[in-house]
Amino acid sequence: MAMTLRLTDDEATALRLQAEREQRSMQDVARQAIRDYVEQQSRRALLDEVLDEALPRYDDALRRLSQ
Repeated sequence: MAMTLRLTDDEATALRLQAEREQRSMQDVARQAIRDYVEQQSRRALLDEVLDEALPRYDDALRRLSQ
């Protein structure tokens, strides 16, 4: 799928410099950044789901430990 990404001048400059440092295209660097972001957010969402499910089970014990 093709898409247009509009960047500020500062963002474009930073992306270009990073791509040059890595000797990769700006597109490759941007695509990797998107993959990394999605993976990080997916892990965070999964952890939130697990905690939302597990913490209520231990609510009483956690309350007693905090006293």
